[in-house]
Amino acid sequence: MKEGARLQSVIDILALHGADKKPLDQISYGYFKTRRYIGSKDRQAIAAYVYGVMRHRASCDWWALERGVSPLLMAPLEAARVRLCTYLWIFEKLPREKFGILFSGEKYAPSKISDKERAIFEKIPELQTLAPWVEGEFPEWLLPFLKRRFGENLKAEMQAFLDQAPLDLRVNTLKVSREEARKNLEHTGLSPVLTPLSPWGLRCKERENITQTTAFQEGLVEVQDEGSQLIVNVVEAKPGQTILDLCAGAGGKTLALAALLQNKGRIVATDTALWRLKRTKERLKRAGAFNVELREISGLHDKWLKRQSERFDRVLVDAPCSGSGTWRRNPDQKWNTTVEDIKELTALQKNLLEAAAPLVKPGGFLIYATCSLLCEENEDVAAAFLEAHPSFSLIPCGLEKTPFLSLSPLQNNTDGFFAAKFEKIRE
Repeated sequence: MKEGARLQSVIDILALHGADKKPLDQISYGYFKTRRYIGSKDRQAIAAYVYGVMRHRASCDWWALERGVSPLLMAPLEAARVRLCTYLWIFEKLPREKFGILFSGEKYAPSKISDKERAIFEKIPELQTLAPWVEGEFPEWLLPFLKRRFGENLKAEMQAFLDQAPLDLRVNTLKVSREEARKNLEHTGLSPVLTPLSPWGLRCKERENITQTTAFQEGLVEVQDEGSQLIVNVVEAKPGQTILDLCAGAGGKTLALAALLQNKGRIVATDTALWRLKRTKERLKRAGAFNVELREISGLHDKWLKRQSERFDRVLVDAPCSGSGTWRRNPDQKWNTTVEDIKELTALQKNLLEAAAPLVKPGGFLIYATCSLLCEENEDVAAAFLEAHPSFSLIPCGLEKTPFLSLSPLQNNTDGFFAAKFEKIRE
């Protein structure tokens, strides 16, 4: 594809996202699926632009607004053009004359730059300081939430989210050791290194399609961020135990727990979506994990759950959340989340812990985890649970024996994760 055609594809994808609000990766996947003629190198280049614009959307919008152009008041297609032009001008340093060549209006290329869009190239006096949400590339309404979480480190922490996340793998110890898996991947041309925090992790600098390797296809490794692996470590699962993964989703943590149990004991993975559990079933088969029972539940008042009082040594509540900890991978998510979403999610999170508490055996552990940065979804939920449940005590689970496990890209080079660990007191 010519560069102009690539840019038109970028505009198309950004416009689709602006109109639909579905996750950006889903929109991109659907776009490329219906356009098989777009080759892999072109897809990579298009995706790089799309995610570049989304990572720097706050700056793009600020730049345009300062010049009298408001993407927030435009139709999705117009806004997509303005944001792309601004991104190319500010962050890619594209020369002014190149815009006329690339935005030519010829076949497959974007239409010519309009009079309104020309304002993007105007120079104005530079400000000494930018607003925190512009520097940090997030919506303005999130400032008090993120300021509470990071304090004076806000700028540095948020700028770390602008970096591309590494490709982390978890070695499946049911089949292979970490060193054996590393050597296997080296034979395919990758150069994985050991993760510094997770005892089962490998990290690849290359962005190759890991699913095409024999190591992945034979179940030797799974894609899983190191932070997610550390959540599993907090569970302290031991062979022979009975474990409930209450919000199992597609089964990433279920698989890791199965490896820790060495196929001894029992894991029950529940979810309200059968299609997610079907994906887990396929992954379990590939991994050689045979001690997992998959169960679809209707919700927190499911009859099966009611019958499981004090049945489990460990209960993991990997709760639905804002996903703010994954902004390196999903920069669009920050623009799709609202204050109302946070309120609804915290209510759900508290209800999940309320439903999970009776399922834990005396002396057993209840682990609450999110991939959120926000105290409202993390420490506040944990504090509310402890206040309402005096039969549970908080067990320190942080890397430095701190009360909570709290991870971020800047501090740990992982996604943003949180975990709290509660022990059910024996009477």
